[in-house]
Amino acid sequence: STWGHFITSHTFDNFKTLFMSGIQNLTTYDPFADEGELGNIGVIHIRIQQRNGRKTLTTVQGIAEKYDKKKILRYCKKEFACNGTVINKDEYGEVIQVQGDQRDNIADWLKRNEIATDDKIKVHGF
Repeated sequence: STWGHFITSHTFDNFKTLFMSGIQNLTTYDPFADEGELGNIGVIHIRIQQRNGRKTLTTVQGIAEKYDKKKILRYCKKEFACNGTVINKDEYGEVIQVQGDQRDNIADWLKRNEIATDDKIKVHGF
């Protein structure tokens, strides 16, 4: 009976450890979440999101409020020959979404038009 108690208590401890470590892996991933919110003030994040098949979306978040996102989008759509939209997220404000992988194009465009400097643009993905 002591041996049976030994096995069950150790099995339960192992199960508990495995179960708890498995729960930690179930946390949701937020592609808009910043790594260390402080210190990233004024940083523009350009990310890519996989849709279905070969389709991707490029999102631009963190452009200052003084800029008109719809105007920026209009110029980008014309220059990169793609479609896009401005969505309003409660947590992040206005986010520009553009079809396709336009990360480098948008980063270059923002620098060229002096909306952001190189150190204020963070390109994420792949």
